[in-house]
Amino acid sequence: MLKKIEIERLKVFERNFKKLSKKYRTLEDDLQTFIKYQLNPFHFLDHDNKGIEHISDLGITYPKIYKVTKFACKSLKGRGVRSGIRIIYAYFEDENRVEFVEIYFKANKELEDRKRIIDLYG
Repeated sequence: MLKKIEIERLKVFERNFKKLSKKYRTLEDDLQTFIKYQLNPFHFLDHDNKGIEHISDLGITYPKIYKVTKFACKSLKGRGVRSGIRIIYAYFEDENRVEFVEIYFKANKELEDRKRIIDLYG
């Protein structure tokens, strides 16, 4: 039986998510699919599909900060996992917990908000 990660969404993530959800209606289902088939296997089964990258140059050792670069969004037909949607999350290994920090569409914003991440966890 696969362990389950406790998921929390920060308020700023919820704002970003709500805004994107208006344009991409399948986003909530897509996020649940990501959690089940990509996030849980990555952390519990060492199944690396090269779609989750550790952001190691922030000067933060705990929690570990990750960027999701392969995220399938059904609303973006024909793009598959290269949809352009990025998710930033913090993984608290000792607590088996994830905090979703940021979600954005790569065409609108190239990089994660590094200042926000450092302010939260640095």
